[in-house]
Amino acid sequence: MKQYFKYQGGKLPLPVFFPDATRAVVRTVDSQDIKATGTPGVLVNTYHLYLDLGRKILERFGGIREFMGWKGAVISDSGGFQVMSLAKRAGKRGGVTDKGVKFKLSGKKTLELTPETSIEFQMALKPDMAVVLDDFTLPNSTRSQAEESVERTILWAERSKKKFEEICDQQGLTEGKRPYLLAVVQGGENLKLRRLCAERLAEIGFDGYGYGGWPILDNGEFNYDVARTIARFTPKESFLYGLGIGKPEEVVNLVDMGFQIFDCVLPTRDARHKRLYVFDSASINQIDVRADNFYEFFSPQKQIHYVDDSPISLACDCLLCKNYSRAYLNHLFRIEELTALRLATIHNLRFYSILMEKLRPTGSDPVGV
Repeated sequence: MKQYFKYQGGKLPLPVFFPDATRAVVRTVDSQDIKATGTPGVLVNTYHLYLDLGRKILERFGGIREFMGWKGAVISDSGGFQVMSLAKRAGKRGGVTDKGVKFKLSGKKTLELTPETSIEFQMALKPDMAVVLDDFTLPNSTRSQAEESVERTILWAERSKKKFEEICDQQGLTEGKRPYLLAVVQGGENLKLRRLCAERLAEIGFDGYGYGGWPILDNGEFNYDVARTIARFTPKESFLYGLGIGKPEEVVNLVDMGFQIFDCVLPTRDARHKRLYVFDSASINQIDVRADNFYEFFSPQKQIHYVDDSPISLACDCLLCKNYSRAYLNHLFRIEELTALRLATIHNLRFYSILMEKLRPTGSDPVGV
């Protein structure tokens, strides 16, 4: 099992959580705000940045990191989630074949994303980890549909790695200088297909393997059986990545299974919807992330907080908790002041960075070493 995630600025102790900076921004905060929360990296999205920026801007700035003024680590997503959300579920608006994915844009414009073009664009982003394009197994897929998505995921992974190695050779990127390359395990709820996909991807060889597809069962519970299967049938020296997984208790459970990298929109989206995460503890030192109900949600709009002069959390050292009261945050939300969104987002990001600090082995080097 890997102990560190190497990036252009150094190395990060594991596990780590990266918020989604889909379009090269974490909504309502800037790169300096993110850094101040102890957040070590961000995730950017190939599909959206391909449309929003194109390669000329990236080449001018030397990559997405320089463009957004970010000194931390960067992972680039492949656009695989959009295969599901914008192509498979769009009917005539999109289509998936072995060649790649066609997205119907506004008017008569279309975008074709292939494993090769996804890798080419990600390499222009200059991330520390690139993710190969995968064919998202839709929830409630039939056996034949799930099998097809697995076979296509493996095919695309082979083509992605080939293109990745070609670009590394062209750019003279040696083993220590090139980004990590992550493959995504598909197969839905079928554990045999998950095992097949994991083993076939492992034969191709990647730096890490991700929990792909939809992780929630029909009853609303997290599918830990799939996580165990991926952890069991992928190489022990590789990264395990919980793609899009972010509920604190799920992160804790997956870390105990060997998963080391996570990203999710939850903390930033929840912040914008007046949902702040608070550790059930009187101080940062006393936090126990393996205790039952180790955190709760704080909703600043409740009338009881109109005159509450206490901080949001005693177990947090973020900008909000160190300087402002619950009453003040309540006031900012009530008058629809944008500062409320910024402060709430900063708080939730700091909650997650503290969570990851607590999950690291005792004696781990600090972030950025």
